Amino acid sequence: MRRLKKTSPFLAGTFFLCLFLVRFAAAGQAGDAFVMPAVAEPTNLIPLLASDSASAEVSRFIFNGLLKYDGDLQLVGDLAESWEVKDGGLTLIFHLRKNVRWQDGYLFSGRDVVFTYLSLVDPDVPTPYGAAFEKVESVLAPDAETVVVRYKEPFSPGLSSWTMGILPMHILVNQDLSRTDFAKSPVGTGPYSLKRWVRGELIELRANPGYFEGMPAIERVVFRVLPDPATVFLELQNENLDTAGLTPLQFNRQIQTGFFKKNYRAYNWSGQQYTYLGYNLDSPLFSDKRVRQAMAMAVDQQAIIRAVLMGRGRAITGPFLPDSWAYDAQVKPYPYEPAAALGLLREAGWQDTDGDGILDREGKKFAFTVLTNAGNDARKMTCEMLQRQLAQIGIQMRIQPMEWSTLLKEFIHPRRFEAVLLGWNLALDPDVFDIFHSSRTAPGHFNFVQFRNAEGDRLLEEARTTFDTDKRRELYQRFHRLVREEQPYLFLFTSESLAVLHRRFEGVTEGKLGVGHDFVRWYVPSGERRYRSAPTADE
Repeated sequence: MRRLKKTSPFLAGTFFLCLFLVRFAAAGQAGDAFVMPAVAEPTNLIPLLASDSASAEVSRFIFNGLLKYDGDLQLVGDLAESWEVKDGGLTLIFHLRKNVRWQDGYLFSGRDVVFTYLSLVDPDVPTPYGAAFEKVESVLAPDAETVVVRYKEPFSPGLSSWTMGILPMHILVNQDLSRTDFAKSPVGTGPYSLKRWVRGELIELRANPGYFEGMPAIERVVFRVLPDPATVFLELQNENLDTAGLTPLQFNRQIQTGFFKKNYRAYNWSGQQYTYLGYNLDSPLFSDKRVRQAMAMAVDQQAIIRAVLMGRGRAITGPFLPDSWAYDAQVKPYPYEPAAALGLLREAGWQDTDGDGILDREGKKFAFTVLTNAGNDARKMTCEMLQRQLAQIGIQMRIQPMEWSTLLKEFIHPRRFEAVLLGWNLALDPDVFDIFHSSRTAPGHFNFVQFRNAEGDRLLEEARTTFDTDKRRELYQRFHRLVREEQPYLFLFTSESLAVLHRRFEGVTEGKLGVGHDFVRWYVPSGERRYRSAPTADE
C-alpha cells in the first residue's frame, strides 16, 4: 500500500488495524468468487477514458461516482451522501461521505472531485464524456466534505453526469492521463481493487476491506477474456463461469431442455442497447442521404430479427429505445421496398451501367467494407444478412471482423473506416448529445460517423437546458424524426438481454434493468462455495 500522506504514524497504524478488524469480522460471511466472461481485453480502466464496454464494466467495480442509480432507476448517493439543487438548477451542492478512503489508504475529499472535473474539461484529455461538463461554470470544494457545482445555464442531465467515476488527485495530479500507468493499475474508492491482470487471459479483482458500505461478501470478481462465444458457452456448461449472455438459440432450446437444471437462473443484466450500421459520412459513398435512405429500404429488419435473434428483439427507428420516454412511437421503420430503394439510388446517380450486377457511378463501384468486432456471432450473422439483402439492389458489402482494441485504436478513433456494425449501451438519461452533436466528432469522441446537422445540434442543445420533461420529450421526438430522415445510421434492432446466473448466489434482487445494482450485497452460503478463499499477501 502507498504510505498515508499528511497522517501521523499512529493514525496510519490505527487505520490499517481497522482494515484488519473489518476483514476479520467479515470473514465469517466473505468468500467465493464471481467469474464472468469479457468479450475483449479492456483498453483503459480510467473511468473518463473507458469508452469501450469491457473497460467500463471492470472500472465500475473499482470507482465510485458522487451519485449512482438504484434498482428503481432513481439517483441515490454514492460518494455524496446528500445533495441540494438550487437557483433553478444552476447550482448543485454535494455533501460528501465522511472518512471515505482510496484503496491506498489516502483520504478522499472534495479536491478529488475538482480534479476529476478539470480532467474532464481538459482539451488534452481525450475523453468522450467531456460534453456532459461543458455547461459547468465552476466546481469548488469549500471544504473537504462539500462540493459546489455552478452551471452557466440550466443543464437537465447535470445530476446524472455526476455518476462519473471520481479520480484520485494525489496520484494523478502531475500525470498525463492519456499515457499514465494508472490506466492499467488503478486505485479507486470502490468495492473491489485490482489484484492482477494477466494480458489476454483474465483480470482479477479483490474485495476492498475498507469499502465505505462494508466489505463485499463475494471475495473475488474475475473477468476471463473469452472473445469466442462457443468457448463461453462451453465454459458455462462446465460451471467455469457464473454468468454469461446467451444467444437466442441457446436460451430458447438449451434452457428449456433442462441444460441449466438447478444450476442457473435467467436474469436480465441490462437492457439499454441497440445495434446499428454506422456510415462514415465523410465518405463519398454515404454523403448523400438518398443513398442512406435507399439502404434502409433495402433491408428487411424483421427478417434479421427472426433469423439472428429468433424473434427476441424489436426493430428500432432512431436513437432512442421503444421503452424510453423520449421515443416517438409515430416514427415508423422504412418500409422494405427494394424497388423503391433502386429508384432513390438512380436519383443519386447510381446505376448498373456495365451489367455486372453492381451499381456504379462515374466509374466507381458501389462496394464498401463493414468493420465489426470479432467473436460476436449475432453481429456476424447480421452482417451476412445485410450483405445478401444489399446485394439484391447491386451494393457489394464486404465484412471484416477484427479484434476489439485494434478496431477502436486503429480504425474507429482515427476514422479509418467506410462503415461499422456496432451497438450502443445507452445511459438512463436520454441525452444523446455525445453521440450525435457535431462538436463531438474529434478522435476519441463518440460521433465517429461525423454526423453534422445544424438543426439536430440546436435540438440537442435546447433539450439539455430544459428541465420540463414534456418539453424535453418534444425536443427529443423532433430529433428522432430528423435522424430518421437523415439516416446517419441504419438503425437495426434492440435485443432482449438473455443472461444466466449460477444459482448459488443469494441476496440477488432484480431491478428495472435487471440485477447487478446491489452486487455488494450478494453472498454465497458457505456450503455452496466453489472457490477457495483469496490468497493472503504472503502467498
